[in-house]
Amino acid sequence: MKSLNWVSRFLDETPGDSEVGGKPRQVLGACWSRVKPTPTPKPVLRLWSYKMAEELGVNYGGDEFLGGKDILDGMDCYAQRYGGHQFGNWAGQLGDGRAITLGEVDTGAKVFDIQLKGSGVTPYSRFADGKAVLRSSIREFICSEAMYYLGIPTTRVLSMVTTGEDVVRDVLYNGNPAPEPGAIVCRVAESFIRFGSFQIHAITGDTETLRSLVEYTVKHHFPKHNIATDESIIEWLKQIADETALMIAHWMRVGFVHGVMNTDNMSIHGLTIDYGPYGWIEDYDLGWTPNTTDAGRKRYRFGNQAQIGAWNFARLLESIGPIMSDPEMLYQALDFFYESYEIHSNSMWADKLGIEVLEKSDDELIEEMTSLLQSTETDMTIFFRLLSSIDTPDIKHLKYAFYKVDEIPVEQWNNWLNKWWKRVDSNPDKTKMNKANPKYVLRNWMAQLAIDAAEEEDYTIAEELCKLLENPYDDQPDFEEKWFQKRPEWARNRVGCSMLSCSS
Repeated sequence: MKSLNWVSRFLDETPGDSEVGGKPRQVLGACWSRVKPTPTPKPVLRLWSYKMAEELGVNYGGDEFLGGKDILDGMDCYAQRYGGHQFGNWAGQLGDGRAITLGEVDTGAKVFDIQLKGSGVTPYSRFADGKAVLRSSIREFICSEAMYYLGIPTTRVLSMVTTGEDVVRDVLYNGNPAPEPGAIVCRVAESFIRFGSFQIHAITGDTETLRSLVEYTVKHHFPKHNIATDESIIEWLKQIADETALMIAHWMRVGFVHGVMNTDNMSIHGLTIDYGPYGWIEDYDLGWTPNTTDAGRKRYRFGNQAQIGAWNFARLLESIGPIMSDPEMLYQALDFFYESYEIHSNSMWADKLGIEVLEKSDDELIEEMTSLLQSTETDMTIFFRLLSSIDTPDIKHLKYAFYKVDEIPVEQWNNWLNKWWKRVDSNPDKTKMNKANPKYVLRNWMAQLAIDAAEEEDYTIAEELCKLLENPYDDQPDFEEKWFQKRPEWARNRVGCSMLSCSS
């Protein structure tokens, strides 16, 4: 850590809070507030990403810095200010309530933000303590790694440390708080700027700070663009639209549900960010959400993610309107989001089904398949992985993907399989299919096993999952019997496996 080249572009080039540290409060006219991590009693390094460390150029270690106990020369720590729509409602000032950015690191090839999540109180903590617990930190570490190796745009992680202190949390928000082991994850990204970073300034009428943030963002993160004209602003926004649409199409490809797609959880870079109550669907259920807070409305359910992405992008567009001469032009960018998502979604389905180029006539084939997938409990990951290897169009080759074999609509499935087989001329592109249909994903029950063991100070399952998920598209015979499995019955309704809350 001591060898890193720390820079401070964000603090130097955007307006900041005149007050340093302090208690949670409303901050005006600023993009950030300087604040240091709260020292922890006994940080111990537990999980480490060698791939991320190699990219940063750091060696294993640095518990005291990664655990918030000490800071290095060159670090200029801050919490970012932003707002957001939460579950469709404007929530006002939010900001980094439990994350503190240590600074920016210039590797020579890239500049990364290095951030500690769970590192203590900031001006944006509201009524919380700014800490994080072991269970959520393990979930974020493993999932960030898993998404990276799946080829899905994501924030990264360098490390996870335990802090040596207990943190009190109410896991299900049901009035039963209890102490849990504390932990801190070191997150890495090209920046942690979100849609809500722009919203807070637009909604409060602070056009000067808004323009400053837009200029900074385009200059450093979208250097091929500029904001000299309305037309150039639209072209910049189209890139954000395309990258966001691509990210969501990837989520749909692998069955990932973010769970809390608030606008403050949407990266300006099209990165999957803020791993809270996420989950991979077990059976193909378009209505499933992993988030207990969303159980009633199911706003963020699996099948609604593209629509929510568009809604969130529209809120970003509204926030850019004040710096434009003709805000009506923003509709062009919104239309582009829908067009872009359709292109990426079609490409995704073509890859999953081994079709060279998807045609309009294939819509009916896909609709029939997704309907059949929902007719009885069917494991999405296993179904598509087995589909990638069959040599004859017979449902018997796919039986392992079904929870209840006696409920399989055999005739309907064989009819569909024969239609698909004819569509691909009896020769689906299996190489393409195996690159689009992972064999292993981070199912909630798998993460829970790692958490259960870690709470007994055993990190071998977490380490094994990280190793497994480095090659999610490979067969890996040594792991198949253990991890290429449908959800076990014990996990069907267990907290942490079937549903999760935002509590961390």
